[in-house]
Amino acid sequence: MADLTKAAAQQILADNFAGWVLDLALSVESVSQGAAVLRMPFSERLVRVGGTVCGQALMSAADTAMVIALAGSFGEFKPVTTVSQNVTFMRPIASQDVLVEAKVIRLGKTLAFGEITLRGAKDERVAAHATTTYAILA
Repeated sequence: MADLTKAAAQQILADNFAGWVLDLALSVESVSQGAAVLRMPFSERLVRVGGTVCGQALMSAADTAMVIALAGSFGEFKPVTTVSQNVTFMRPIASQDVLVEAKVIRLGKTLAFGEITLRGAKDERVAAHATTTYAILA
């Protein structure tokens, strides 16, 4: 199985995600066997009351990063669907990009499990942690 390149992972984003997810302007920082790091640039459009990045954007970025990490495991895009996502928000992120670090914990034949850490790109402090389960459709 060939390693997935950053360019190929970025193309997976462009080709397979809903328009509103693409509006998050996620970029692939790195992708490897079972892991991916995406950057979500700070945008006033993602800010909620209080000047912090909204939880909905963080959850979507986490879910998307895990799909890319799974593609890194497969060496290509395969359809998966989210079965569960549990997010713990630890602190707000304001006025900085978000780094979304996804790691596949277990890859089975029909299910995959992962965890995602979201950090502020400037201060590198952990802001949220997610655990996920995906059904592998193909």
